This record gives sequence, structure tokens and C-alpha cells, in this order.
Amino acid sequence: MKDSYLLSVLNNKCPRCRKGDLFSSRNAYKPGQMTTMNRHCPVCGQATEIEVGFYYGTGYVSYALTVAFSVSTLIAWWVLIGFSLDDNRFFWWMGTNAVLMILMQPLFMRLSRSIWLSWFVKYDKNWESNPLETLERAIPEQQEDN
Repeated sequence: MKDSYLLSVLNNKCPRCRKGDLFSSRNAYKPGQMTTMNRHCPVCGQATEIEVGFYYGTGYVSYALTVAFSVSTLIAWWVLIGFSLDDNRFFWWMGTNAVLMILMQPLFMRLSRSIWLSWFVKYDKNWESNPLETLERAIPEQQEDN
């Protein structure tokens, strides 16, 4: 359970070893470092940016996360408070949901990057004895940057 996929993604750990931190700061709300990632996993050395523009796809993941969050808050509001045509409870939910999504945006951004990277870098329980695979780059000259 210690090396579970879900815990490693939620804790923003390297998908290869599930031990090293992906982000330079553990605090998602630290100004200027919300999405600053380590260039390599500090434990196993896995590169965190596989190719140029790799994280453009996280917009889709972030969108799915925020839709799921909004649906869950809608259901929770409906069960706990309820909706009515006679008052403004629906608009109160919309405002509350908007404020919560703004406050949680740094967490959604980090989580979407962690999920996206985990889809492309596979877990290796024997990472200590297996060498890293060569990076697949769109531009080979940028290989030396890592």
C-alpha cells in the first residue's frame, strides 16, 4: 500500500519510483512556486519533462478534475441543503463552488501534472537496479538539458 498508484499521484511523487517529490516545494500555495517542478526526480533521476511542451495536455486533466469537483459539490449541496425554485440556493451553490475552485486551483494544477506524468512514465518496482530509459525528445539537441 505504501507504493500505491493513488497515493503517489495524490502526494505528487515520481511515477517511476513513487518516492521522490515532483515539485520543488511541497506547499502548493507558495507564491512563484506553484508549478515549479524538479528537473529530475531527486530519488531515481527520472526526468519530469519528457519533451518540450509535455504538460500542455494537463489542461484536459485539469478540466476533468474541476468538472468532477463541481458535480460532487452540486450533489453534496443537493443532499445536504437542497434546491428550490422559490429561493436562490442554486446561485449560492454556484458562488460557493466558484470560490472553492479558485482556492483549490493550485492543487488541481499540481494534481493534473502528477496524473499526466504518471500516464507516460511507468512504475518500476526495481528502479534501483534498472537503468533509466533514454528520453524521447521532439528535438534531440535538447537532450543535454536534462
